[in-house]
Amino acid sequence: MELSNIIAGLWRQPEWGLEGAELAAWTREVLGLGIDTIDLADIYGGYTVEESFGSALRADPGLRDELKLITKCNIKLVSERRPQHQRHGYDSSRAHIVDSVERSLRALGTDRVEVLLLHRQDPLMDPDEVAAAFSELETSGKVLEFGVSNFTPSHLEALQSRLSRPLVTNQVEASVLHLDPFQDGTFDQALTRRFRPMAWSPLGGGRLFSGDGEQEVRVRAAASRIAEELGASVDTVAYSFLLRHPVGLRPITGSGKLDRVAAAVRAMEAPLSRDQWFDLWTASTGSPLP
Repeated sequence: MELSNIIAGLWRQPEWGLEGAELAAWTREVLGLGIDTIDLADIYGGYTVEESFGSALRADPGLRDELKLITKCNIKLVSERRPQHQRHGYDSSRAHIVDSVERSLRALGTDRVEVLLLHRQDPLMDPDEVAAAFSELETSGKVLEFGVSNFTPSHLEALQSRLSRPLVTNQVEASVLHLDPFQDGTFDQALTRRFRPMAWSPLGGGRLFSGDGEQEVRVRAAASRIAEELGASVDTVAYSFLLRHPVGLRPITGSGKLDRVAAAVRAMEAPLSRDQWFDLWTASTGSPLP
């Protein structure tokens, strides 16, 4: 399965004011930009976003077969929509994973999701139990591929050791303002195992534009200078920084504004030189290269 190089994330969808036919029309516009992969999670919007996107799929029934859907599970939030949850925690048991997928499918009004991710690293995860859940979901055709999110390399390896097929991704926080996965072995592992990670919060949660800390000020100045050199926008430069890495990062947009989504797509046509990339790196770290 080939996902799009840029992924449209719906974490903040409740803030956009789009539902039903309007959200379907937005998704059609995103498809027109070349993005056919949508990132969801059971907990987004307090367990409401999957239902909202399901309303869009019902408003435009032909839309589903043009999309690849990612969803996530194993975080348990205290919510009136999940009265059985007594406290915030993680649950990677077979029963919880299977039940979460069944709920997601009902909310979305579909018979399958293309990719299921375990949302957070669970210190009580039993890899054999997760493997049993994945096998059940794969056999039933309800999930086509599996991955993880926010996993360390060692935790991913523990799970992979019990699976008969490779995990397809690790979705982690990564941006020019958050360099940890470049240095902690996360992307090295992806290169070794030949899977493409996904990057959430690729603009640093908006800090790239509004943050007033020393790091944000340095990076914004460097990105602005490079943007002028490329004839691009600052956010396009930030996405280009991620796309330049040989691991094949797939950034996840988080905006309902189509011009912001388009800025991410334009990054594929605005590659950074090595010098530009390292200018951003050293601006972020605040230190010259050794």
